[in-house]
Amino acid sequence: MTNNARTNPVKSRFSLAKMLTCTALALVAATSQSAFSQAKQTVAYIAPSLDISYWQWVAYGVKQRAKELGMDYVEFTSENSPAKQMDNVKTALTRGVTAIVMGPVSSTSTPPVLRLLKEKSVPIAFAGIGPGPGQTDYTSAVTANNYETGKAQGSYVCKLAKERGGNKIAMLSLPQDRENAQKYMKGAKESFSADGCELVQVLETHGLTVNEAVSQANDILTAHPDVKAIYGMYDEAATGAAKALQTRGLTGKVAVVTADGSPTTIRLLRDGAIQGIFLQEAVGQGIDATTQVYNALNKKPTTQELALKEPLVTKETIDQPGVQATVKRVYPPSAGSY
Repeated sequence: MTNNARTNPVKSRFSLAKMLTCTALALVAATSQSAFSQAKQTVAYIAPSLDISYWQWVAYGVKQRAKELGMDYVEFTSENSPAKQMDNVKTALTRGVTAIVMGPVSSTSTPPVLRLLKEKSVPIAFAGIGPGPGQTDYTSAVTANNYETGKAQGSYVCKLAKERGGNKIAMLSLPQDRENAQKYMKGAKESFSADGCELVQVLETHGLTVNEAVSQANDILTAHPDVKAIYGMYDEAATGAAKALQTRGLTGKVAVVTADGSPTTIRLLRDGAIQGIFLQEAVGQGIDATTQVYNALNKKPTTQELALKEPLVTKETIDQPGVQATVKRVYPPSAGSY
């Protein structure tokens, strides 16, 4: 046998060492990549509809806070469909999302979502609208203090109606399959009963549009010409009611009070077309909900029920520093002036 045909022990040992070194480097690289992917947490924001400015503002809060916390951000819209909402959750999980912030289509649509996320050990925080009664498998529900706001708004609306010579009130309501709307209604009715006002008509929104609210306000004013105040549960309700009253020459003669707040309703407040806004922090809800799921991922304390106060703002108080600070948690600078 020739020397060329023999195995070279030195060369073999070198080749084996080289192979082991390469294998070790590959393992280190893979481990580092895995550790990086685990460290880079991602939050998905799932909105009921991104056609509505309120949910766009929640998205701004989620995205802003995610960036501050070093999280990636993705968003989905459910187009007001429970089936689409569930598809969005599944898609988010497939894409490796580690936490979810959701404005649900309705409170009744949440149980299957919660079952799936519990199975996958993915934290979820609700923003604006909480889950249905009896649901407990969620990280946090960051909503407004709807019941207390309902009571406060009910009392304020009743007071304004009486100042205008009557006690009849009408309401432009959110859909009553949402727990926040149910709480608003409960609080408002308690105040009307205690303060001696009569709720003569309730019309629920189907699309949260100003045009719909104008039409509904006109229907109310035609059916109940003795109404002295309109209680709005959402921002577009107040804008629509103000437009209807202006057309009829009734601005100021029928009071309008609403929840939420926007550049439009704040301008109407300043102009005297709306008498009060109970500010709901859409941006703030996005910020706080993102903080809650981040805390859950990183083994920090969380708060399951986080009900943010909705302070009353009037024409006389809108420029106070504390009120302006709250307004900046309602909508982003890109939406308009404060």
